[in-house]
Amino acid sequence: MKTASHQSSAVPSFFSAGLAARTHAAEIELNGSPVAYWTYEPVQATAETRTILVIHGFRGDHHGLLRVADQLPEMRIIMPDLPGFGSSAAFAAGEHSVERYGAFINSFMAALGLGPDTVLLGHSFGSIIASHFVATHPGKVTPLILINPIAGPALEGPKGIMTKLAVLYYRLAARLPRPLGLSLLRNPVIVRVMSEAMAKTGDRDLRRFIHGQHHAYFSSFADRESLLQSFTASVSAHVAEVANKLTLPVLLVAGEKDEIATLPDQHRLAALLPDGELNVIPGVGHLIHYETPVPAAGFIRSFLKDHPA
Repeated sequence: MKTASHQSSAVPSFFSAGLAARTHAAEIELNGSPVAYWTYEPVQATAETRTILVIHGFRGDHHGLLRVADQLPEMRIIMPDLPGFGSSAAFAAGEHSVERYGAFINSFMAALGLGPDTVLLGHSFGSIIASHFVATHPGKVTPLILINPIAGPALEGPKGIMTKLAVLYYRLAARLPRPLGLSLLRNPVIVRVMSEAMAKTGDRDLRRFIHGQHHAYFSSFADRESLLQSFTASVSAHVAEVANKLTLPVLLVAGEKDEIATLPDQHRLAALLPDGELNVIPGVGHLIHYETPVPAAGFIRSFLKDHPA
């Protein structure tokens, strides 16, 4: 299993000295495919310690949510690399769909013995996977936390044109000869342009850290076919379409300047939830997990205190 050192993969000041001591890497096999996951144990377990299962976003892996995990030292946080990303293999058979990723969550929780008091957290594409899982598996987790949730249809509205261009990009990359296709997908200029567009912080060191993270991990996908399938899933579904089935408490943490999961969509989603709470972080876009982990962790901590196991 490939692993990456927290010390070497990022500017050291962006992680606490105690994060490495909390970290335990492991691997299991589910339905014939190896799955890598990381557990961040609480520094000291208390009555408020919860187990949080984290589902990362498209083309990311567990590294993306590390700064949030670092800000929750009292929690037990489990972060798998989704099948097809990071150090986890693609599914041995079948489409990389929202439904299939939901089945993965179910199998993963069963393998680790995670019960209904588990907190489920999804970021971006992970918010779609997590919400659809909860909608079809009521009672499996409680509560639900969605960071930068994909609240509305990606192919509609002002962002629809960019989404359609991205669809063409992934389809072209999948159809080109393999070396050309991989070169297109992993092109550092394209990755950097994407990173520059999403980063809203004016902190130069933090921007360098973000770009370094995207350069290091954004291209860690298993193959072009599973990547195209996952991307298609990410733009073909959204959280609002299952909002009325999310009867458990739901926390939404949104970015004021998010151009992918826009603020108006977040307010519409919050209004659809039977038991929802929306917190907006000013000055940040789709990279809450990188740019503003402290307020995000604060909202999570407060929410879990209000909704104990």
